[in-house]
Amino acid sequence: MTGSGWALIATFVALCIAMAKPVGLWLFALYEGRDTPLTRVLGPVERGFYRLSGIDPAREQTWRQYALAMLMFQFVTALLTYAVLRLQGVLPLNPRGLPGLSADLAMNTAISFVTNTNWQAYSGESTLSNLSQMFALVPHNFLSAATGIAVAFAVFRGFARAQTQTLGNFWADITRITLYLLIPVACILALVMVAGGVPQTFVSSIDVTTLEGAHQTLVTGPVASQEAIKMLGTNGGGFFNVNSAHPFENPSAVINLVQMLAIFAIGVGLTWCFGKAVGDTRQGWAILTAMMILFVAGVSVVYWQEAGGNPLLHLGGANMEGKELRFGAAASALFATITTAASCGAVNAMHDSFMPLGGLVPMFNIELGEIVVGGVGSGIYGFLLFALLAVFIAGLMVGRTPEYVGKKIEGREVKLAVLAIVVLPLCILGGTALSSVLSGGLAGLGNKGPHGFSELLYAYTSATGNNGSAFAGLSANTPYFNGTLAVAMWIGRFFMMVPVLAIAGSLAGKRHVPPSPGSLPTTGPLWIGLLIGIILIVGGLTFLPALALGPIAEQMAMLAGTTF
Repeated sequence: MTGSGWALIATFVALCIAMAKPVGLWLFALYEGRDTPLTRVLGPVERGFYRLSGIDPAREQTWRQYALAMLMFQFVTALLTYAVLRLQGVLPLNPRGLPGLSADLAMNTAISFVTNTNWQAYSGESTLSNLSQMFALVPHNFLSAATGIAVAFAVFRGFARAQTQTLGNFWADITRITLYLLIPVACILALVMVAGGVPQTFVSSIDVTTLEGAHQTLVTGPVASQEAIKMLGTNGGGFFNVNSAHPFENPSAVINLVQMLAIFAIGVGLTWCFGKAVGDTRQGWAILTAMMILFVAGVSVVYWQEAGGNPLLHLGGANMEGKELRFGAAASALFATITTAASCGAVNAMHDSFMPLGGLVPMFNIELGEIVVGGVGSGIYGFLLFALLAVFIAGLMVGRTPEYVGKKIEGREVKLAVLAIVVLPLCILGGTALSSVLSGGLAGLGNKGPHGFSELLYAYTSATGNNGSAFAGLSANTPYFNGTLAVAMWIGRFFMMVPVLAIAGSLAGKRHVPPSPGSLPTTGPLWIGLLIGIILIVGGLTFLPALALGPIAEQMAMLAGTTF
């Protein structure tokens, strides 16, 4: 570990905190439906969408109507994506003549991108045409991110409103978020990346002569446009198989920092937006503080493990196998922790090269529901589930009806919160257990023993948590994994979203309760400590046995001088 490594981590955290309010202000304008500086230019486009689709943006929806609109939208767009991928071989913009995807792979990929998971059981540069990359996958990078933010807005309205049955209009929310936030920022970010050396071209490949005099063909394409929204929307589906470990996607230390900040930008902004929506920005700062404490703790463990090196090799240096040698151990540890904290599998298979405990932290981040800043929208509403659980437990301890930001938290909200939280471990642990005994699961393992178990556990963790990264040793492009992981992705996304919207609908119908002398303060150090404690206890009790069979067992074996 070095001073420059810790300085990089500290600088990143400081920049994230500095971004929270500016980004939050823009998000709050969209949350309220107010005009933005872009309304004069994009307002006619927005109104044109409404006229073409017959939508009245002023007509608000109940939580059931909001959820139904959201689910139908995802289902229809998944079918369209599936059709494009299957028909790729006869569609244009396919200069390399790539065939259509198999039925199971097309289904897995369509669900992957609809759910903001972006799991890639294929090599992008050798499997997908430019048309498939641009018109089948990239739109989902915008729309799945917009869906997460829209659901977060609906939850904010549930806390902020009183004695009403409506949570806004899904169609208006997703249109405004896409038009006024994701598209403009992604365009600017893409231009920054092009200036930094990321390709953006319709030329599918170039022939080059290497320094050694050998001839090599390099695949290129519209990379920057996909990379920008991949990071901003915490999608993770890159143009190339190795994602941001590829120098065309991530050519320099400056672009590396820009990408990391883009991943966290909307997540940190939504914490401030929540505080503003409920009339107390201290609530947002408290949530962001808890998130950042968990994040710094995680990245510190990863950096410590990776900088210490592999004790079996006795090389006396950092563990750089499979890492970004251009950026160093600190940047690799930081990038891996960011992407697994924020539902963005942009580092893809790098985790397979981590030390056992270094790989445990990214895995645990996802298993918590990726609430440590988290995916766009899903991070903040996932975190609020734990906030409801925390105030409920605190209320039981002092014998009072729990309250949070002016709303009484009663049995219905707690049951729905527990249901949404329990979905993740049931799917993760259930999928891992089945795959550990079924031939379809065992056939894909590249390693035996604890590391092989970690490969399975990480796959179902990543799919259910809508992250999309993987351990490289797992051969996932099989009918078994394409099917079971697709089910995990769908459950992890929508079996959590619907209960969250139901909670928002229940809260919106309640009146605001002014704080009393017995109310639990939810902005100070005591509250932040309680939140972190509840999150770690729930996560530890749920996943520690599985982690003990995988990365912890592997670490113990390594310290004992053996490996698998």
